[in-house]
Amino acid sequence: MDPRDPFSARLAKVNDDKAEVGNEEAARKILADLESSRFKVSKIVNRQLSRKAPPPFITSTLQQAGSSLYGFTPNRTMRIAQTLYEGVDFGEGPEGLITYMRTDSVSIAKGAQDACREFIGTTYGSDHVPESPPRFKSRGSAQEAHEAVRPTNVTRRPDDLGSVLKPDELKLYELIWKRFVASQMAPARIAQRTIEIEARSETGGAKPSTYLFRATTSDVVFPGYMKVTGQDRRKSKDGETGEEVEKIPPLEEGESIEHLDWIQEQKFTQPPPRYSEASLVRALEENGVGRPSTYAQVLSTIQSREYVEREKRNLMPTDLGMKVNDFLVGNLP
Repeated sequence: MDPRDPFSARLAKVNDDKAEVGNEEAARKILADLESSRFKVSKIVNRQLSRKAPPPFITSTLQQAGSSLYGFTPNRTMRIAQTLYEGVDFGEGPEGLITYMRTDSVSIAKGAQDACREFIGTTYGSDHVPESPPRFKSRGSAQEAHEAVRPTNVTRRPDDLGSVLKPDELKLYELIWKRFVASQMAPARIAQRTIEIEARSETGGAKPSTYLFRATTSDVVFPGYMKVTGQDRRKSKDGETGEEVEKIPPLEEGESIEHLDWIQEQKFTQPPPRYSEASLVRALEENGVGRPSTYAQVLSTIQSREYVEREKRNLMPTDLGMKVNDFLVGNLP
């Protein structure tokens, strides 16, 4: 990579305080100050991160994924999952493709775990098999009556079922299969590089201000579970900005650099977003409302009774819904 390759860095600190530019006047003052500043690389931090795979699906997370990825309503996700659970006839009677889909447990039967580890070693290599099987913790309120949602036979890949499953069934099966296999694989290793750039204004008179810019990039050193999920890059939160850049040239500490352009963004405080079906299911679970078997019915009921309307993927309260809500809040503790 050419050391002169341009890259972006975000203003992180002003005089050791978190950078907060409250208005246009303050932004103009900072820009004027920076125009007379010299820039140098003050710090380079290299570290390696370990990223673990998420746990296998439970009812709520399956419904959220179906909604987020494919726009399925929770009811539709559960109907498709029911079909996969009831199974397909491969010549010797119906054979279930997934375990029971109404569950709040992330536990996996030892036999299924052992079979998955053997499959991973054979398919992706022994370095993708962790030393010990991963363990996940269910929520405190989980009843642990069933396993997590997983394929009944891990060797039955999604590609093998294209001729026997409908498109939506295949989508959901692939989602469940990949999540389960990934959950049993070794963590991914990510090499993260953070560059801090110091700018000290050179205006005469007043005490000069010091500005700190930061840029972070990351690269996959070992894919681990990402091999099955198809991810080849995982963004990592950079402490204060939570943003990354695609690439950073090979700089060294103390090296002087020049700025090419300033990118200004004006942002306004946004109200909380409307619930989608996925985020409402998550809220129901987090607040202990209902059980895995009731989430889809809750979403169906508030729409069939016209308390909310679905606009794209957002749920918008209707006038009737607002009146019902006011009545309930006013009359029930």
